[in-house]
Amino acid sequence: MHAQVKSTVVEESKSASRLGHIAGAVLVVAAFAVLVSLGTWQMQRLQWKEALIAAISERRAAPSVPLEQIEAMAAAGEDIDYRTVHVSGVYDHGRERHFFATHEGRTGFYVFTPLMLADGRALFVNRGFVPFEKKDASTRSAGQVTRGVTINGLARPRLSQKPSSLVPDNDIAKNIFYWKDLDGMTDSAGLAADRVLPFFVDADAAENPGGLPIGGVTQFDLPNNHLQYALTWYGLAAALVVVSGLYVYRRKR
Repeated sequence: MHAQVKSTVVEESKSASRLGHIAGAVLVVAAFAVLVSLGTWQMQRLQWKEALIAAISERRAAPSVPLEQIEAMAAAGEDIDYRTVHVSGVYDHGRERHFFATHEGRTGFYVFTPLMLADGRALFVNRGFVPFEKKDASTRSAGQVTRGVTINGLARPRLSQKPSSLVPDNDIAKNIFYWKDLDGMTDSAGLAADRVLPFFVDADAAENPGGLPIGGVTQFDLPNNHLQYALTWYGLAAALVVVSGLYVYRRKR
């Protein structure tokens, strides 16, 4: 009787051990599949990012086109980001909006000013950077040109919403924007929404009278660490195979 009980216990123990090994194997295979999937996803992201960087470089090097061409592209749903453009008009400095920014280690603002076009519509132009202490336009009056100007720059799309919950809300009362809210800029500047073009233009580095704002502030530094991430995930998958193989080998020994 005692031998029977002992035999039953041993069989149950072996069965539990086999189930444990099967469960462990399933978990290892699942983990391996997840790690390889993550690595493959990062490789796909790498291809996308490299294509995007190449497209931006090509657009920046392309000849400047009239504003009407950018309008037509935007209306057709085409990507206008970083496309070179030229446009003429007169700045309405009394309606400039201030976007909180840093430039070459200094804190200040990008100055977004409505450029009034010949047909009465307005286009918000990012004229460039001014230091924090130069936020008030009266401290940089030389740069508030009143004559007609022709701007060369890059088209930039509008944002439909705040890019992240970590970004502060725009302070309309103080005319400080933390994200490029075209609707907010339009409304706070007292412009009719249907008379404002649905994108921005970043002015190039042509010097403004008095040196401010400092143009050419468009940022092109797109992080591209996807290959590093892919190698990390693939490396973890390989390490999992090696560790699992050693475990099986030692058990058989």
